[in-house]
Amino acid sequence: MEKATRSLYPTSPMVYAVIYDPAIVDNPDMPSYQPHVHGRCDPPALIPLQMNAISFEIDCYLDTAFVTMSGSWRVHCVTGNADCGCRVAVPMGEEGSILGAEVEVARKTCSTELAPVPVDVNRENESESIPEAEDGGLLKPHIFTLTVPQVDGGSILSVKVRWSQKVVYKNGEFILNVPYSFPEYVTPASKKLPKFEKIQLNVNCGGSDAIACNTTSHPLKASTPNPFGRVLLKPPSTQSSDQSEIFSLYLFAGPDKRRKVFRKEVVFVVDISESMKGNTIEVTKNALIAALTKLDQDDSFCIMAFNDQTHLYSPTLELATHESLEKANEWINTRFIASGGTNMSLALDQALEILSLSGTNKSIPMVFFITDGAVENERQICEVMQKQQSIKGSDLFPRIHTFGIGSFCNHYFLRMLAMMSKGHYDASYDADSIETQMQIWVSKATSSIMANIVIDCPDDLEIYPSTIPDVCYDRPLIISGRYKGNFPDKLEAKGTLADMTNFIIDIEVQHTQDIPLEKVLAKKQIEAYTTQAWLSQDKSLEDKVTKISLQTGTVSEYTQMILLKTEPQVKPSKTGKKQGKKEPDQEILKTERINVLRQLGLGFGDMVATFENIPPGFGPRPPSHADKFVKGAGNCCVDLFGKCCCMCCIQACSKINNGCSVVLTQICGVLTCTACCE
Repeated sequence: MEKATRSLYPTSPMVYAVIYDPAIVDNPDMPSYQPHVHGRCDPPALIPLQMNAISFEIDCYLDTAFVTMSGSWRVHCVTGNADCGCRVAVPMGEEGSILGAEVEVARKTCSTELAPVPVDVNRENESESIPEAEDGGLLKPHIFTLTVPQVDGGSILSVKVRWSQKVVYKNGEFILNVPYSFPEYVTPASKKLPKFEKIQLNVNCGGSDAIACNTTSHPLKASTPNPFGRVLLKPPSTQSSDQSEIFSLYLFAGPDKRRKVFRKEVVFVVDISESMKGNTIEVTKNALIAALTKLDQDDSFCIMAFNDQTHLYSPTLELATHESLEKANEWINTRFIASGGTNMSLALDQALEILSLSGTNKSIPMVFFITDGAVENERQICEVMQKQQSIKGSDLFPRIHTFGIGSFCNHYFLRMLAMMSKGHYDASYDADSIETQMQIWVSKATSSIMANIVIDCPDDLEIYPSTIPDVCYDRPLIISGRYKGNFPDKLEAKGTLADMTNFIIDIEVQHTQDIPLEKVLAKKQIEAYTTQAWLSQDKSLEDKVTKISLQTGTVSEYTQMILLKTEPQVKPSKTGKKQGKKEPDQEILKTERINVLRQLGLGFGDMVATFENIPPGFGPRPPSHADKFVKGAGNCCVDLFGKCCCMCCIQACSKINNGCSVVLTQICGVLTCTACCE
């Protein structure tokens, strides 16, 4: 059943009629005889609408593509004297981020707008106030939905959706994938209603380099020279609150795979707490076994599974020989059993201790950290890592590559661990994509060809990320920031190659006017500032993120997307006193807020879900027995249970067996009713 449901997720922009009353389903042009239909659909049935036209306009800058989708659909399945809601669903590409949507139908327009999150919202109890998924928001991390209410049968909906997505870089080529795989059943049945499709791609590489395009139909790749980089400078827009200059530096490895990669010392640290049970632990095991095969025989490795305690494959690093890898595979299959809680600090400390015993500086030490949970001492863990890094030096400190599973882990904690150690962060939100995404993550992190990079830029630059990561085959180096005053005409990038020799690359500085750097860098800038704001708990950084989000239309943790409805309204005219004639009624446009869309950010983790070992997923956690008890009891039991309904009591209540739970529920029900009567 789950596989059948997953196969129905849209692979292209779609619009569905939301049907609660099956009696309204009919041909709006030629009603047919229908027997009386009883009952309602709960949840509602979703009928795909016929698509009349679709067009994509895509603007590519650096590693970011801005997509504008325009299309029209017809409500062909609802009788003309009835109306229904229409749900727009748009799957966005790699690391897609919604920028805005607008739906026009029958002189009515519904559009989205970003607004600051009210300051009185309690983020710890945010799940209680999150709108229903049916209202709009993210169905999956890459699928944006929006429901337009009260659309008449036979109407034409004109839909425009804008989003940004990542242009994938692999083997020296840029690869763009857009959701353009339409099912056959959205094509109008009548030959008189043809379907029009159009794609327009605009590429601005920021320089004079030629772009080679190889395509047979829709697949498109753009090749790059070997290697290359540039610095782009741009003055801020007049609407920007920060009037300092903007710069972006990018450096690509190029397609030459003959370059030697660094020797690696790797410790895999994998969460095997109880919440990882089922399919999650199985696909994680498969991904880990596949990652081990990526190691060369000169590399060394160790594996650690952790829950409340740590479980080591070996107390020291072992060479990645054929025999040791087979032994490691057997150990993974027997010891990766999901149980217990989550102790991250113990696992990370022990992983760093293992790497410190190697005592070599001819390889890159790495920690691959995989978890699905959040813990209380995450800021303390970051502070400990920062102290150890300052003692050992950023060049010798291990790269901590982090991978988050589901939405209950704190992805900003994982981002901070990776950012401060020159590591690479990635995530997956459902079990179907864990194995594939984890293999991509490992491949990027283990393909380093240039490390310990230093750029001779002015000291007063504001740079994000604050540490410069390594250059990899499948992960280009892109840093950006702001500056004041004069910028040098040329920069030098220095670092170390895999054979431990030093290199120097001259990077050309170029002024640009036709690349909207503020929009291109907005998502990276918001993620970096939000990560720092989480660690430092700095309200001024949160305000800065809010301003950038509102100015660029890029979603953030501190803004929310609201749905506005604009429609004409008749304004009665006043009778003229002198002429005695009544002026014609005037028509004005009235805009009102009709909905708040589901939270579009990742959130900052859910420690309650981690403690209760709820399996990972996307969206707010389901209410626990303790949550239902507290919500159902209301205020009537506050005086009676005010001293015993603490977190410890709630956690204990969630662990009791079914029989005891029934008895306790009956007792609480009697006490609640008694209190209400009083």
